[in-house]
Amino acid sequence: MTISLVIADDHPVVRDGLRGMFTGDPRFEVLAEAADGAEAIAAAERLTPDVVLMDLRMPGVDGVTAIAELARRGVRSRVLVLTTYDTDSDVLPAIEAGATGYLLKDAPRDELYRAVEAAARGQAVLSPAVATRLMGQMRQPASEPLSQRELEVLGLIARGSTNREAAERLFISEATVKTHLLHVYAKLGVKDRAAAVATAYERGYLSFRDHG
Repeated sequence: MTISLVIADDHPVVRDGLRGMFTGDPRFEVLAEAADGAEAIAAAERLTPDVVLMDLRMPGVDGVTAIAELARRGVRSRVLVLTTYDTDSDVLPAIEAGATGYLLKDAPRDELYRAVEAAARGQAVLSPAVATRLMGQMRQPASEPLSQRELEVLGLIARGSTNREAAERLFISEATVKTHLLHVYAKLGVKDRAAAVATAYERGYLSFRDHG
């Protein structure tokens, strides 16, 4: 049975390449292309393809927003993310929004074919790199939580304070601030301040409401 597709990507060259790849195989039929999330939503709702190949970073409505909106509207098409990004901040929101699979653009042609076929059947499809990241995230809840003092230090860093300024605000030494940050890095599995702040927001340790 032919698998119908909508290809959503903001790069015309990428769309052309994917269309050529899939139209050259009788197992697939490309129904439409979309240059952003809004077009992807409209096409998927109108055509109800078996699979939407969805890029994530597009102008206007991004891929994650489009995935969530398709789910909200009850569109039954499966969404297979096809992107160049495999960071936690890209992978987790896409999966949580309702993506059936997550594949990287460097995947070989046959792997992409198999992924689309699996997604059409409702089977989860993850590139090896993404699967490794998700497994790591699943293990995170068992890790030691941040202490109140570590949260205070991290909150000040998130607001832009230097180590010295954080030390003055908390009436502790600069060396103690550094020690707290090292503990934070270890618990969050990151290597620098920026990553620590970003990960803390992702995991709910910090909120933009509190630290905006």
